[in-house]
Amino acid sequence: MEKETLWSRIKSRLAPVSEPEAKSAGGRAMIVGLGNPGPRHAANRHNIGFMAVDRLASSYDIKFGRSRYKALQADGHIAGRPVILVKPQTYMNRSGDAVGPLAAYYRIAPENILVIYDELDLPLGTLRLREQGGTGGHNGMKSLVNHLGQGFPRLRLGIGRPVGRMDPAAYVLQDFSDDEKAVVREILQEAQQAVETFLREGIEMAMTRHNGSVLENDG
Repeated sequence: MEKETLWSRIKSRLAPVSEPEAKSAGGRAMIVGLGNPGPRHAANRHNIGFMAVDRLASSYDIKFGRSRYKALQADGHIAGRPVILVKPQTYMNRSGDAVGPLAAYYRIAPENILVIYDELDLPLGTLRLREQGGTGGHNGMKSLVNHLGQGFPRLRLGIGRPVGRMDPAAYVLQDFSDDEKAVVREILQEAQQAVETFLREGIEMAMTRHNGSVLENDG
């Protein structure tokens, strides 16, 4: 039997918004970046999800000015579609405590929630979009799955694994090195384009067009 989630518990209360409407290409979407709040973590590898939604907000002149359900949010339009940009303020391991109630409040189905986060098992510069799936051991994703189930799209941004015997938990809380920052700028640019494709044309086209490494495009 499928595990009951926050979304499944409140879904029956959302009758005014039909399932086809919730999944429609023109409906409101939520773009969630995962990370840890506060200036101490702002440039950490673990915060590349925050960096991605910050870039979107800057590019489209959308301001983070509201806090609701332990999350910062910015409301606007991207690629011609109404969106809510979200940065949970719960710390990474409890991201679902913010995103679950926020999605319920705005009646946004999991299919219209794109989550952007860091991935140790992908080399730096690599993007991977998936329509749905498990957590891959990522604690922030575990929290989201507990609230939303597995049926939401996700965009993983590779940060690579530490060399030697360094603890991965310490590695993700380090800032990107100077040598890595140029690649980070490229992956954030590609991530923005992937989000735009997702909003205009859906997850399958976004996967076809953007899955890969920005380093391969450098020739």
